Amino acid sequence: MISFLKVLPAFIATAYLLALVPGQTVAMILRQAIMGGPRTAYMTLLGTSSALVVWGSASAIGLSQIFAHSRTAYNLLKYTGVAYLVFLSLQTLWQARKEYGRFDYEGAAKTGLGPAFRLGFLTNMTNVKAAVFAVAFIPAFVPADFNLALGIFILSIVQALTSATWYSIVISLVARASVVLARPKVRRGLTVFSAAGILFLAMTLLFTSPR
Repeated sequence: MISFLKVLPAFIATAYLLALVPGQTVAMILRQAIMGGPRTAYMTLLGTSSALVVWGSASAIGLSQIFAHSRTAYNLLKYTGVAYLVFLSLQTLWQARKEYGRFDYEGAAKTGLGPAFRLGFLTNMTNVKAAVFAVAFIPAFVPADFNLALGIFILSIVQALTSATWYSIVISLVARASVVLARPKVRRGLTVFSAAGILFLAMTLLFTSPR
């Protein structure tokens, strides 16, 4: 247990950095907050956080056990993930040529508790960053003397709480930042930063070793 507690600060820092990288989740939450208000945004956030726990649970149940005992399977996942993240980074960077980059808030928000939750849940269930982090990154943080499945599940909850903390701050600042976020240059800047962050995630995964 002591060894597990020792890795928590590094894991929380990594999870926080992952949340800081603008992507489809933050774009969706910003849209919900600006168009639907804080209540809608927080319900959406509950959906995104729940999806992170689901990804972690799926990893804990079976996937990570396979990758922990098969270096070939782990390497296959790792290099596939790296290739896809690099592609996603380039695709995101390409979107920076648009007026608003990938942060276009035109349209109506998904209001109502059910629709807002489902939107957040489905957004993170189809989020490549969330999938790669749950299956390839989280297992690497579990100490060798700690139960792998339990460690992955606990860390997935820690990740959900960490990202929820950051996104809550974002939601609380939306009212003040809406004028700034309305500027095309700001949105394009966020798009470029997002592309760089995804590329950094890809390079970090490339040099990550299995537990």
